[in-house]
Amino acid sequence: MGIQGNAKHLPVRQVRFSTIAETIVATILITGAGGLIGSEAASFFARLGLDVVGVDNFMRSYFFGPAASTEWRVRELERDFANYRHVNLDIRDQEAMARLVAELSSDLDYVLHAAAQPSHDWAANEPLTDFAVNAQGTLYLLEAVRQHAPGAAFAFLSTNKVYGDAPNELPLVEKDRRWEIDESHAYFARGIDENLRIDQSTHSVFGASKVAADVMVQEYGRYFGMNTVVFRGGCLTGSGHSGAELHGFLAYLMQCTATGKPYTVFGYKGKQVRDNIHSSDLVNAIWRFFEAPRQGAVYNIGGSRFSNCSMLEAIDMCQQITGNKLDWTYSETNRIGDHTWWISDISRFQADYPGFELRFGIRDILEEMHENGRPRWLKAS
Repeated sequence: MGIQGNAKHLPVRQVRFSTIAETIVATILITGAGGLIGSEAASFFARLGLDVVGVDNFMRSYFFGPAASTEWRVRELERDFANYRHVNLDIRDQEAMARLVAELSSDLDYVLHAAAQPSHDWAANEPLTDFAVNAQGTLYLLEAVRQHAPGAAFAFLSTNKVYGDAPNELPLVEKDRRWEIDESHAYFARGIDENLRIDQSTHSVFGASKVAADVMVQEYGRYFGMNTVVFRGGCLTGSGHSGAELHGFLAYLMQCTATGKPYTVFGYKGKQVRDNIHSSDLVNAIWRFFEAPRQGAVYNIGGSRFSNCSMLEAIDMCQQITGNKLDWTYSETNRIGDHTWWISDISRFQADYPGFELRFGIRDILEEMHENGRPRWLKAS
């Protein structure tokens, strides 16, 4: 019959890394291993000495074109780390995912599910594909872990788009270069917390598929007693991002500024605000969860008040860093379900994991993007 509702919480296998006296090595499975967070996590855990099994079938190039392929990043991982093993596998293949998890079985300590179709606009063109990747793929992986490695800690990268456009109902004030929330509101000091409703709002097709996956990850934690966490990210970014017009706005904005490509700003007068969290800061948070996992945890995670900007402010910084003027145009039509203002309140995570702090501000992120990305962008152009 399997594990029933209200089951006792499953034990976490106690893992000790290699020392003179110990030779037990932890194993982590990472889906979306070529993507921004997946590859950052693969590097991080490989350096710690874990056996890293990465899954990626490079579907990002199908979503956004060859220039957005993540294959280059996987090849770097294979080159740099002997303890990284890559598996070219589609997460929509239920049987293949189950076989892989069964193969790892009792050796599997951690699972980071970072694979996704990540774009609002793309999802509207192929809703069935979007849902199969984001929702069904997540369920297949959850069930495989429940059947074959139920004690593994399972981290899922969700999104703030699960809240739909409910943030647009907040009392916002138009400033010279950005939208801002009214200073009298509870969200002004630290941003939006996890109590904001997720229903009765327009999510975009992408947001809806991520809601389904988000809630299912919670349910496997609460109903089956598994060690699961949902990270509802703001804008996830970093120099490892294969930015494209439909996803990864900060990386793509810097790429366009550095190479002379035209850029389009969609709606809100270019004053829409996003918090941006560097991939290494997010991986740090994931590792803290793995060290002390919980059942059915949910956290907003992003740049918070420490790292945020409007589109106009981001354009200014990109131009300052590159010394180039961005060729950009404005479209009055905003993306459906898009946020006017989003800043994540990360205080719940910080309360549960004391000592966690963000290290990268917006300027730090953009300077790193330019330094590391410019040679690759110019070579490709």
